Order: sequence, then C-alpha cells, then structure tokens
Amino acid sequence: MHKNSYKVINKLKVQLHSVNPRVVYSVLCMQSHIVGHNAVLYNKPFVESFEETPLLVAVLTYMGYGILTLFGYLRDFLRHWKIEKCRVASERDEQKDFVPLYQDFENFYTRNLYMRIRDNWNRPICSVPGAKMDVVERVTHDYNWTFEHTGTVLKNVINMGSYNYLGFAENTGPCADSAAEATVKYGVGVSGTRHEIGNLDKHEELEKLVARFLGVESSMAFGMGFATNSMNIPSLAGKGCLTLSDELNHASLVLGARLSGSTIRVFKHNNMQSLEKLLRDAIVHGQPRTHRPWKKIVILVEGIYSMEGSIVRLPEVIALKKKYKAYLYLDEAHSIGALGPRGRGVVDYFGVDPHDVDIMMGTFTKSFGASGGYIGGKKELIDYLRTHSHSAIYATSMSPPVAQQIITSMKCIMGEDGTTLGQERLRQLSENTTYFRRRLHEMGFIIYGNENSPVVPLMLYMPAKIGAFGREMLKRNIGIVVVGFPATPIIESRARFCVSAAHTKDMLDTALNAISEVGDLLQLKYSRRTRLSDDEEADHLSYLVSYED
Repeated sequence: MHKNSYKVINKLKVQLHSVNPRVVYSVLCMQSHIVGHNAVLYNKPFVESFEETPLLVAVLTYMGYGILTLFGYLRDFLRHWKIEKCRVASERDEQKDFVPLYQDFENFYTRNLYMRIRDNWNRPICSVPGAKMDVVERVTHDYNWTFEHTGTVLKNVINMGSYNYLGFAENTGPCADSAAEATVKYGVGVSGTRHEIGNLDKHEELEKLVARFLGVESSMAFGMGFATNSMNIPSLAGKGCLTLSDELNHASLVLGARLSGSTIRVFKHNNMQSLEKLLRDAIVHGQPRTHRPWKKIVILVEGIYSMEGSIVRLPEVIALKKKYKAYLYLDEAHSIGALGPRGRGVVDYFGVDPHDVDIMMGTFTKSFGASGGYIGGKKELIDYLRTHSHSAIYATSMSPPVAQQIITSMKCIMGEDGTTLGQERLRQLSENTTYFRRRLHEMGFIIYGNENSPVVPLMLYMPAKIGAFGREMLKRNIGIVVVGFPATPIIESRARFCVSAAHTKDMLDTALNAISEVGDLLQLKYSRRTRLSDDEEADHLSYLVSYED
C-alpha cells in the first residue's frame, strides 16, 4: 500500500465535504477498501449522503420545541383549573387510592405536541395501496382529538408512502388471481398452528421456494414480520450471550434482544470502528464480573434502515464477524426484493456469499405485497427454530391466500413464471430510485441515505413543518408519510418517500413538482452544497483509486 494513501484520502475528504456529500461516502468506502489489508470488500462505490443540519435550522428547531413545551405547560395549567376542557385519559376518582395505571407526565408530548399534527397519521384508505390510492376524507372540530368522516373520497392520490417497492400490491394480475384461487380452495384462515393441523402444502412449498431464492439450505415462514424478530431472537440468544445492535435497528430487533435476556451493547450506526471496538472488548474482557467467555456473540443489523435510507456495510460486517468468530443476524425487511440485480436483497447487492450470513431474516410485507416474515439459514438452525420458536409453536399459521401471493410474486421475481416481468420491475425500481433522488438533490433538499435505496428521507426538521408539509402535499393529491420524534431524533423530523416500480415517470414528475412547490412555500430547501457533475465525480473517484496499490 502506498504510504501516502491515508494523506490522499483525508485531503479528498476535506475537499469534497463542502461540495457534495454523495462523494464523501464514496471516499469513506474506498478508505475501508484500502486500509483493510488491501482486501477488496466492495466491487463498486458505496455512496451515501448525510448532510449536516444547518446551524440556524437546528437553533430554530430547538426554539420551536421549546415554545411548544412552554405552551404545553400553560395549557396543562389551564386544564388543571378547568379553564380548558381536558380530553386526555385520566384515573377515575374512585380509583385514586389504587396504584396509578396512567402517568400524566408521560403523555405530555402526545397531548401537547403530537395532537397538533395528528391529522397527518392514521388516514384511512379505501383501495389497494398501489401507485395510486383512494383516501377517505375526514375533518376534526376539536383540534385533532376526534375525527369525522365527511363521506367524500379523494380519488387517485399518488401513493409515495407505502412499501410497495415492486408494485405487487395490486388487485389484478397473476398474484391477485392465484390468491383468489387459494382462498376458494383453502379458505382464508387455517385455525391452527403449524404443529397441529395448520401445516399446509402451501407452507411447505413457500419455505422451499424462499430457501432457493435466498441461496440457503432451509427456511421457515412466519405469519407476522414483527414477531419474526421479537419471538425468534430469544430462541437464538439468552443469558450469557452478547448482542451487538446497531443504534438505528428496528423496534422488533430491539424488543427481541431485550426479551432474550442477553447482554445488549449498541454500536454507532454503520460504524465499523465502533463495532470492532465492542467485539474486541468482548473477546478481551468477557462477561462482566466473572470475565468468562461469552457463550455467543450475535451482531444485529438491517439491510436497509427504514428511517435513514442507508444500506448496511455488509462486506465489512462479515469481515469483522469472521475475524472475531461472531454470529450475524441480518434483517432484510426493506432490502429483500428491492436491492440487487436479481432482487435478492443486500447480499445480492454486494455479491457476497449467503452462507456468510448465519441468520437471514426478512419480511413479505414490502416487496412481495403480502404479510409475514421468514428466517433462512442452515438446516440445523431452521430445525431448531421449528421446535423452540414461540412464533412457530404458539402462533396461527400463515393465511393460505397470503402464502400464495408470496409464492406467485417470488416466482415472478425469479423469472420462473415464464415472463420477464420480475426483471423489468427490478430495473424500473432502480431507475425510479436514481431519478427521484437525483431530482431532489438538484432541487436543494437535504435527503438522507444510499443512492440505491428506494427509501428516501427528506429532512423537515421543524415541528410546525411536519404537519404543514403533509397537509400541503395531500392538497396536491400526493399521499406521503411524515415522521417525527420519537421515531427520529427530536431535531431530525422528516418526510419519508418510498419509491415503487409501479410509479411511472409522469407520477414521479407530478410528485416532484408538488414537493418543489411545497418546499418553496415552507422554505425546506436547506441544502448548502452544490452537486458535482457525473464527470467530476468520476474524476475524483478515479484519482483516489489510483492510490490503492
């Protein structure tokens, strides 16, 4: 390795930091490429963008929350003295001597901040959540405490919020037809667990197909994606085990780790230095007090992080896992079907061996337009889960039409339906993602995540702009998801767009024009960086690569 490689990398990072965040992460991935004993971990640039919050915006956001908090205390004072009507839940007078079930202060954020913008969530729809959907109109006469349906339906709202990555959420076509046939033959419910009379030939067919799709020995399907994590991790780890969890992991992973009783330590998001330090300390020091070796060390990561739009640095995680003899649990809820040339998730995206991942977990709720989840891996692992997983032993089996929906859509992705529809949808999703992200960058918005991630967070920051953005977009017939605290850090509220293969260019352009219009109206174009041309990016990357050897 050239002795000046580190200096070149640091110089480039300084030069590019003020220009384009997309290139900065390319440099970071190349740094791991060079420093890691010259091991080639990535076969293409790993490009992610996380532009810092402008200082003025951060200050104004904190001030906004501060003002809302002060008014919240004032309104609580007025409610206490019956000057303002109190609509929040409270203990009955006859139960005041009991141990309280309800802590009034814990509800402070909900009643004083969340209620102001509650109309942006839980909107009922009355159609398939495809590229377009029908939204039921509702009004409130008491500042979002209750809602009334007007009877009006907003037709053909462009859906930019559903996880319908490959467009299989549809009521026509082969998936819908096969699901209908399965309903006629098997019924809707199974009324039993897999261990009793709830094991169908469809379940067996689905599990064999999933194993073949993932490239693993065996797999097991579950009726609920959340329970796939929360009920199976306790079967795989326990007391005397160490769980290393990414700080931005989904709530199902966090709950599963807590229920397992294992010791949990959190590493910084996608930070391999932080992860390696925890691994090294775990090997050196062992368990607390006794210093005995850990029975098992399990690393929990996700393929695509649904709030950040970032992709796990899987090749580096696998390298650390092998180096320190740990186990890797990979949650591909958002990445399976949405990433990779064959749609087989983040493993396919990086071109790594599926056998390097010990536990491959994913859900059918996103790319497959169904519900439930799966775990894939070695046959011994799956056989163990069949007899030890609470989600397998006590939960009712997956509904037959749901299983058939997954089978049909998965065969379509694999090309086993005799058509090229699956490959066309994968290509369309990739093109839509690239186009949508590029246009938002050019407009001057701050967006997070990997350039290949169909999850696109657009930063809003200020609490008042969360509700305003959602309402203004719906006025323009665009349905979106806005997210704030506690799902995100308190000053990093955002709108989260989910790109789909079902979106046409006209739909995306209509949505982008509306986003730009609302962005100007609410002054959301915070980005202070100008985008390099593709030729300039290529020049910087080739300049860095020339110093690898």
